[in-house]
Amino acid sequence: MAIQDFYSNFHLIIRWLHVISGIVWIGHLYFFNFVNLQFQTAIDDATKKLVNPPLILRALWWFRWGAMITFISGLILFTLVYMYTPDLGFGVTSLYRDYDGITGRAVWILLGMLFGTIMWFNVWFVIWPTQKGIFGGKFSGDALAAARKKAALFSRINTYLSGPMLFGMLAAPHYSSFSWITFLAFLVIAKLVVVFAYKISPLVGKSV
Repeated sequence: MAIQDFYSNFHLIIRWLHVISGIVWIGHLYFFNFVNLQFQTAIDDATKKLVNPPLILRALWWFRWGAMITFISGLILFTLVYMYTPDLGFGVTSLYRDYDGITGRAVWILLGMLFGTIMWFNVWFVIWPTQKGIFGGKFSGDALAAARKKAALFSRINTYLSGPMLFGMLAAPHYSSFSWITFLAFLVIAKLVVVFAYKISPLVGKSV
């Protein structure tokens, strides 16, 4: 029998929305960095003018709204899990703080949220405004080159942050004992994975 109470069903819907919007967001982030970046270097300016406006603007729409929905649903989900108890109301739960202080689970999720918030900010207040200016013809010459470099830099920053962000989100319910050694080790692992992905991206498809 399905669970009847509103809290459980609402919680499930928000968690589903958070995951699926996160897939849209991070999927497009990886598309821009591991597929489109290499594709842009292989086409001429005439092709870019033909292909980029309908392709990149459409991808940027899903990219930025995926980020926004992930961010909002994540805040709601955090509140449901850590700041609300059914039948008791709002307030810090035992998952957030126990007799020893802030729990390891809470530390993991807060670190994940920190990285996610930085990434969301970069999307909405750096990457998207810059790309909108580029496609809107607001930049030319050296300013255009600088704008493209800026958008690429912050997109790359988000790519590097995505690994630790996801680790924090997953570690919260599955690896609740927090360890700085584990966290720092995974920072190194995540960076190496992204570096490797950048290195092999130009080679992918050449042998097909």
